[in-house]
Amino acid sequence: MNTEKIAARRLSLEEVTKLGVKDRVFVSADTAELKLPECFVPAFLTKSGEDFEGGSITARTVFREEVSLLPDDENEAGIYLADENSSVTIEVLQSAGVVLDLALFVPGGDKGALTALYAAARQAFGADIVQIWRQGLKEVPDVKVDIFEEQIPRGRKGGDSVKRDRRAIDTYPTRADFIEFSAGWKPVVEIHRPVVDDTPTI
Repeated sequence: MNTEKIAARRLSLEEVTKLGVKDRVFVSADTAELKLPECFVPAFLTKSGEDFEGGSITARTVFREEVSLLPDDENEAGIYLADENSSVTIEVLQSAGVVLDLALFVPGGDKGALTALYAAARQAFGADIVQIWRQGLKEVPDVKVDIFEEQIPRGRKGGDSVKRDRRAIDTYPTRADFIEFSAGWKPVVEIHRPVVDDTPTI
């Protein structure tokens, strides 16, 4: 297990409420799936500390896990901030690499193209380093679509829906599943109809 010792200090709830979403903190690496007591991981608050209600704080680790914490609870690992002047050191878990979870479109999609793709990845990163654990292949229809955001109606029915932000012109199925849409908005996928200019020319 690859870890690094970092000088850090434990934050009180009051100190956490002064942090923003860009402030890097360290939270316990212990999860239900992977027991790593006494080990920490880098994380960021899911919203500014002052916006949390009550004593529970939610942070998202660099490994994409969300954890709820009670900073002032002595029975929990707490939230730490790097501090060179601190006499306390914590063990921080390092990243071993990245698992790619891609929606990859290969035109034609024949076996030769996929074999060449995997071979190129292995050549770039080393044989036996790039491992394919899950591979789901499916044919997709040749349909172009537009992706919008549409405001989720609140309360009254029959009001005009508001659409905004043409995010992409894409091939169905789209990358809409991977776009993080704003709160209160939902994705809308429509058949792409090219704009035709009927203005007569001289």
